[in-house]
Amino acid sequence: MCGIVGLFGESDETAVREMLQRLAHRGPDGERCSQLSDITAVLGHRRLAIIDPVGGDQPIPDLAAPDRRAIVSNGMLYNYRQIRERFAEEPFVTSSDAESIFKICLADDTAAVDQLDGMFAFLVVNGNRLIAARDPIGIKPLYFARTGDRLVFASEIKAFSGLDEGIEEFPAGHVLTADLKTGEHTLDRYFRVPEPTSEIHEVNEAVERIRETLKASVAKRLQSDVPLGCFLSGGLDSSIITALACRHQPDMHTFAVGIEGSNDLLASRRVAEHLGTRHHEFVITADDVREALPQILYYLESYDRDLVRSAVPCWFVSQLASKIVTVVLTGEGADELFAGYAYHKTYHDGAALMQELHRSIGAMHNVNLQRVDRMTMAHGLEARVPFLDRDVIELGMQIAPELKLPPGSSSGDEKWILRKAFEDLLPHEIVWRDKEQFDEGSGLSGLLQQIVPSKEPVSALPDGRRPRNSEEAWYARLLGERFVDAPAVFRLTARWEDNRVD
Repeated sequence: MCGIVGLFGESDETAVREMLQRLAHRGPDGERCSQLSDITAVLGHRRLAIIDPVGGDQPIPDLAAPDRRAIVSNGMLYNYRQIRERFAEEPFVTSSDAESIFKICLADDTAAVDQLDGMFAFLVVNGNRLIAARDPIGIKPLYFARTGDRLVFASEIKAFSGLDEGIEEFPAGHVLTADLKTGEHTLDRYFRVPEPTSEIHEVNEAVERIRETLKASVAKRLQSDVPLGCFLSGGLDSSIITALACRHQPDMHTFAVGIEGSNDLLASRRVAEHLGTRHHEFVITADDVREALPQILYYLESYDRDLVRSAVPCWFVSQLASKIVTVVLTGEGADELFAGYAYHKTYHDGAALMQELHRSIGAMHNVNLQRVDRMTMAHGLEARVPFLDRDVIELGMQIAPELKLPPGSSSGDEKWILRKAFEDLLPHEIVWRDKEQFDEGSGLSGLLQQIVPSKEPVSALPDGRRPRNSEEAWYARLLGERFVDAPAVFRLTARWEDNRVD
């Protein structure tokens, strides 16, 4: 997990180092730059050391052509050992997962990307050829811009400070290739969320396949050379992930936050006691939120009300966990796959519900996944999301909607088949607990309502949209105070309901 920068068409190392300074939070363990002398390019990297902490510094050069070939990468590749075996006869500079990406890209060019199992954003230079890619769902961020003859990449919008025109979010599941002599580049999709088939209707088959697929997903995400724990809100999703992870790591650290007496704090204690974890919690006050909110918005790079509400507890649980571990597992993605949100109950047509789930999985990259990435990385913490494994997503699109949200279901029946699949691993009151979003269960949505200025004006924003209410207008004003020279932050702010299926 790191922050990356790439500048092509200009050898300005000073500019790259300035960009890296604005990404320092993403990589507290080191900073390096490399000028590639045979071409006009500079690669920069801020490192959060996870795999090969001692020897895995980046950019990583190719020993045979260090001035022409190099990689910078952000994320975690779960099949890096298998790829490394393929190139066992070749010399490696490090023991890191990033070098496996480098080797296979040099060998297979863009065909390599679809062979990578993980979350990633990377830049590979091979002579005059650039390969840039982002993971299938967009768990890890990447932005790029063309300014004149320059092509610029960075992990967050704030790295482009002073530049607005032309900044774009690098789309999830895409790979870009560029000729560094001519500047010509193409952007191609290599992954699409599988279309819903709803072919699995039988309960026992669905239960068995969910258990086996998610168990494998969790197991591969436990690879780490540094301490690892779990976010544990006490909701269904984080509790399942924690229960599966504890089978491999019995002394698991777990982390929960909320206001005094909140449902999440009470439920997470129950799960932690049941699983025997080393549990840690933090009680959030109104003063804590007032003090932290400008920072939260700065790192989040969004004013969207729903995203900010969930970012606040995520900020505090990340802050808590970062004092003890460097990697955490989280439960994001389960609601989108298995119909866990309240609005899903408004769908009376199963096909329409499945299309909405399909849409929402594809839209996570600049909403919930942006929140998870930014809040954890603001504290030098890597978050991994087992529900968003490609195999889990594919399975989710195969399970019939009536198993996810039974017709006429009541509160507590959301994600019904997921509850059935793991009801033997957790206390009954946790498995069948009513769905509460992170901001609700932690008590933060109510707390935020208490501290929003009552007369915050609702006026047009730099992106031309209007805030939905005074709460969102407040967030937008605080965000603008931190990004006076970066209106692209407003332009690139997404909203969860954008393009929602009717």
